[in-house]
Amino acid sequence: MGEPKSYKKKGTVKKILKDHFHGFWQMHAESYPESVRKSIEETVQKAMKCGSRDLGFALYECKGCKEGEPEPVYVCFTCKSRFCHGCGKKYTDEWTEKQVERILNVPHRHTVFTVPKELRKVFFNDRSKLNELSQEVAKVFQYYYRRMNKSREYEVGVITVIHTFGRDLKFNPHIHALVTEGALDKNKEWKRVEYISYEYLRKAWQKLLLDLLQKWYPESEKVKELVNELYGRYKHGFYVNAEQKMKDAKGAAKYIGRYLARPAIAEYRIVSYDGEKVHFWYEDHQTGKQVDAVVPVFKFLYDLLQHIPPKHFRMVGRFGLYSRSKNKEVQKIIEVWSFMKARQSEQVEFTFEMTKVRRRKKSYRERMMEAFDRDPLRCPCCKQRMLLVVIWHADYGRIYYYDEELEREQEKKWGMQAYERRKKQREKAAG
Repeated sequence: MGEPKSYKKKGTVKKILKDHFHGFWQMHAESYPESVRKSIEETVQKAMKCGSRDLGFALYECKGCKEGEPEPVYVCFTCKSRFCHGCGKKYTDEWTEKQVERILNVPHRHTVFTVPKELRKVFFNDRSKLNELSQEVAKVFQYYYRRMNKSREYEVGVITVIHTFGRDLKFNPHIHALVTEGALDKNKEWKRVEYISYEYLRKAWQKLLLDLLQKWYPESEKVKELVNELYGRYKHGFYVNAEQKMKDAKGAAKYIGRYLARPAIAEYRIVSYDGEKVHFWYEDHQTGKQVDAVVPVFKFLYDLLQHIPPKHFRMVGRFGLYSRSKNKEVQKIIEVWSFMKARQSEQVEFTFEMTKVRRRKKSYRERMMEAFDRDPLRCPCCKQRMLLVVIWHADYGRIYYYDEELEREQEKKWGMQAYERRKKQREKAAG
């Protein structure tokens, strides 16, 4: 067959899907839980059409150009799926920018709560249970702060992001959590806490997770036996990583944003694809060394697609100080606390701002100008901005047409002119 062709460029995963998804799905759709099959198929179909006219487009033309006959510009719609590499990155960037306005300007810690291999199949078969895991992660921290001083009723801020894949693409559900290093008490006073017992995190997480398991399967003797076995096997609790510390809000938002909407594998990790096998690499967590994997394309597809969540699945959870009902009020309290702290120390300059400018989403035109330093909607001949002529959507058909809009505007204009004429006639007659 010769040397495998290298695809170290954008579009590798999309090419693999176009080449093999139809045949793979006919043979292996039933390997996935029924609750996610429809979502997987719809997501993949959209991802394969992403950026093409099949999903829809906006058509721009230069009307009446006197310098030449420029080609029309098609701005194709995207799939907006977190499974898609391009759309997932855009979603993550926009989410991260938005979080900078919401995240409290205090130190945070990034923690990862893992699920032992003996329990992973439970979440593979029922993804909705992952959302309950996020709630349990928030409880781990809430319990810790509350037991420090019960009378002060501390409340901590927690943002969780659900992940289901490991670096090797296997199903490995875990929860990334961004936690404030401190809490607010019932008197609206901020208590900074830089240390949380690692032993506590592991054992508290183990207890909450195994309690959940017994709640889900209260009559199962096998589950009771498994719970006892896991307590014996994991005597120090389930693994929790709590090493990453974030000093400011912007850094915290960017860090957790990395885990929000990225596909299970970045395309730069795919070394080659020859139509039958996929060669990719990953870094082993334990050794820190790079591992090369060469797998049949159907195996690669199976591993990749198992991480597509059900439709409308909530990847992000907000708890405590980050719940919608409390976040704005808490931000003001933290700003005052930070201001007073800066005044007292007289070591840092601090600008006290109670209002923040809300960022708006960048348009396609703005993103292209920022990335490529050119205006994609400027006529190459006369240098004027092109006009939006047609908007067509795959589900709704043509939803805008320039000539029809022009005609309606003209009718509206003529109607106003007739109204003004009648008004003047009435005024003249009355005078």
